[in-house]
Amino acid sequence: MKYMLLMYANESDVPNTPERIQAAAPAWYALGKDAEAAGVLVSSSGLSPVANATTVRVRDDKTLVTDGPFAETHEQLGGYFLLDCKDLDEAIGWAKKIPTVQYGSIEIRPLWQPS
Repeated sequence: MKYMLLMYANESDVPNTPERIQAAAPAWYALGKDAEAAGVLVSSSGLSPVANATTVRVRDDKTLVTDGPFAETHEQLGGYFLLDCKDLDEAIGWAKKIPTVQYGSIEIRPLWQPS
């Protein structure tokens, strides 16, 4: 089963200086190596800040394009891991290892599988 682990945090809590990024890098590198070695890593990436986001809605056949994230919130989606895990418990185990969990939250969602 493939699970999307979505990383949410307040952008002001995310390492954002060269020193903080350098200090956080080993944990991120180790996580990627561990997930790859375990054979569960399908894909992973961070996202640029919400200031670069664009939201598209279509209502009554009219397209509305707005700057910014899709919803007002204190936490923003900052990236993801797509993992192929045997079950939800394994996905939770990996979520606990993502550094973002220390200052944000990790949402786990199974990929949709049509019947």
